[in-house]
Amino acid sequence: MDSSPDQPPVERMAQLHRRWQWLVLLVFSLLFAGALELAALPAALLIGPMLAAILAGTNGASVRIPKPLFGSAQAVVGCLVAASISTDIFPVFYQEWPLFLGVVVATVAASSLLGWLISRWRILPGTTAVWGSSPGAATAMVLMAGAFGADQRLVAFMQYLRVIFVSMTAALIARMWVDTSGIEVPAIVWFPPIDPQAFAATIGIALVGGLFGKLCRLPSPFFLGTFIVGSIVHLGFGVPMQLPQSLLAVSYALIGWSIGLNFTRPILRHAARALPQIIGSIVALIAFCGGLAYLISHLLGIDPLTAYLATSPGGMDSVAIIAAAAQNVDISFVMALQSARFLVVLLIGPSVARLVARSVKP
Repeated sequence: MDSSPDQPPVERMAQLHRRWQWLVLLVFSLLFAGALELAALPAALLIGPMLAAILAGTNGASVRIPKPLFGSAQAVVGCLVAASISTDIFPVFYQEWPLFLGVVVATVAASSLLGWLISRWRILPGTTAVWGSSPGAATAMVLMAGAFGADQRLVAFMQYLRVIFVSMTAALIARMWVDTSGIEVPAIVWFPPIDPQAFAATIGIALVGGLFGKLCRLPSPFFLGTFIVGSIVHLGFGVPMQLPQSLLAVSYALIGWSIGLNFTRPILRHAARALPQIIGSIVALIAFCGGLAYLISHLLGIDPLTAYLATSPGGMDSVAIIAAAAQNVDISFVMALQSARFLVVLLIGPSVARLVARSVKP
């Protein structure tokens, strides 16, 4: 094989032994994730490895994540989503259900319209724009998108870019209202003491949920099956789950690598060409949700920051951290509305995507 200095980088990366490809991927993943963590950006443990994998994939890396490991990582995320839903939201939702329903429907409708326009104008192919525009449940949307024929790589690009924009905007607005300079973020405990019962329940839910998803032929079976089983066990029977940060970090890395390694240079160029329109749709959705927050605040007398964080389109984990840091925010209201939208998006996302797919066909 030609080894001249003009040899393209893609061939040079492909020539590396698989062992060295994994090492390069791991090193760059740690560097990117560490840099994002230092910058306090959301989803650093997923976005960092995904960026490293995109870099490797577009330079000819041939390594891929085995399907059993990818399925296991999806099951862990399913457990995380199920465990994040608390019974505390139901009384709040019961009291304010007309408001919640209206805000959720309006947000989903606005995001679907933006996705439809991007698809209609052929900026992104098929239903990719619809899945990428879905407000909230970023990782879940990415995992399910591939099962419904969308380009998982571009969906991930849109979703995580929106998560970063939304979270940084929410943090900036919170800083304008509340002085959080004296509040320290709790240190991450990577290897906490294991509760044998809760951890065993988590592993059992992942195994049973993945099997349930496969038997029922659900799309993204390991994620959705585990989410359904986990929600029933956690909410219905009060069974606690334990997900150590180290396990989550490994799962996020596996998902990020699986997505990123499938990027090619043409796909990356296509994403870059669509970047202005994608950013425009993100800004439009943030502005729309800001308008909803303004209406809620003035019509119902809810604190403006509480209203904004509750309607913020995505990044539920980072929104929860910001809400907890601001002492005058009604965190139960924020998380109830965020969780309601999250569940609605999970339930109707596939149907909306199919509807848009039919409407954009020439």
